[in-house]
Amino acid sequence: MKKGKTSQLKLFSDAKCYYGTVDAKNLKTVYIVLQSWVEPIKEFENWNRATGTMERNIKHVLLEVVDPLIFEKFNIVDLDLRTSGLQAKKKSFLNLEINLFLNEELDFKSPKLKKSIKNLSKNIYDDVLYKNDYFKCYLTKNGNVTIKKPKTEIV
Repeated sequence: MKKGKTSQLKLFSDAKCYYGTVDAKNLKTVYIVLQSWVEPIKEFENWNRATGTMERNIKHVLLEVVDPLIFEKFNIVDLDLRTSGLQAKKKSFLNLEINLFLNEELDFKSPKLKKSIKNLSKNIYDDVLYKNDYFKCYLTKNGNVTIKKPKTEIV
């Protein structure tokens, strides 16, 4: 008996994005996942501080952008980027997972939910990943996909 569902969002040229839930029939939480390969732009002494700053910026964006009518104020942000091996001209995998808790009962396929999640994803990407001083983002580890501002649709 499969209850979970995921839906892919094709929003960015240099990052994969999708959202999902573990229980679509009794929808209480939704997760958003952003994945990308990142390469340091310059050398930095304390990568833990750089990733901590990124995570804090993501939380600030969430506080500003999350719709309080749909989602609770409380959320969980998990930024996974191994800082031990970060060095110039070497790409590392970045995985960002955000868990959001619903205030109201919605269907997983609801346009209202999808619109809100797209808005959140775009804001996090634009304000944190694209404008990042430390990293360039790439879609694949070996590909020559350069970072460029994708065309985003107005929601």
